[in-house]
Amino acid sequence: MLELRLVQGSLLKKVLEAIKDLVNDANFDCSGTGFSLQAMDSSHVALVALLLRSEGFEHYRCDRNLSMGMNLGNMSKMLRCAGNDDIITIKADDGSDTVTFMFESPNQDKIADFEMKLMDIDSEHLGIPDSEYQAIVRMPSSEFSRICKDLSSIGDTVIISVTKEGVKFSTAGDIGTANIVCRQNKTVDKPEDSTIIEMQEPVSLTFALRYMNSFTKASPLSDQVTISLSSELPVVVEYKIGEMGYIRFYLAPKIEEDEEMKA
Repeated sequence: MLELRLVQGSLLKKVLEAIKDLVNDANFDCSGTGFSLQAMDSSHVALVALLLRSEGFEHYRCDRNLSMGMNLGNMSKMLRCAGNDDIITIKADDGSDTVTFMFESPNQDKIADFEMKLMDIDSEHLGIPDSEYQAIVRMPSSEFSRICKDLSSIGDTVIISVTKEGVKFSTAGDIGTANIVCRQNKTVDKPEDSTIIEMQEPVSLTFALRYMNSFTKASPLSDQVTISLSSELPVVVEYKIGEMGYIRFYLAPKIEEDEEMKA
């Protein structure tokens, strides 16, 4: 038996809006410690990892580890029927092929329940090692989103370079080039507006902007985004989900050969 009650139901709605365009079908894994998801996008270029810890739910019951295969587009349609202030409860019986979403209005005068069929989805879990990164940038998520959007009107790729001067986002396209530099800025009175750069060594990597723009759909979840970069590793773009978890996107850098093949 699985029963999860999330008072801040809008968090789940925002999570689905963030990942539904990237991943079509995915398994939600429930265990005693939390509700998680790990899935590749359809072109196997990006990976998304989600964790909602059990402590963040008002009520969390998971009698045994359970994996529920869901179509994220359909799940998102159901969650859109919930009001932003609604309390969301997810229920599933052991061995059942359906999951129930229950939406309660804050003053409990309206309760809706939606039942959705589960799917069998083959997915292998990738072990993601904890790595040391050459550079970690923390910046306002709205700023990162704006930069990716602005640059995608000029080019298809973004070069993210971190030096002691700051972090530079660059692109080039048929109409010209663009460079945006963000310098370290520790705003004490408003920590959510600060840009903090931790750099072990300078790093410069190229990524596809369409994926970066897709990742920024998670911006409503958090005021800040953390971008972890290392020359040999995929970038990690992480948004914290309140105190209860995170959503992380992994994207492999584009390598020069890719560029030459396109040319």
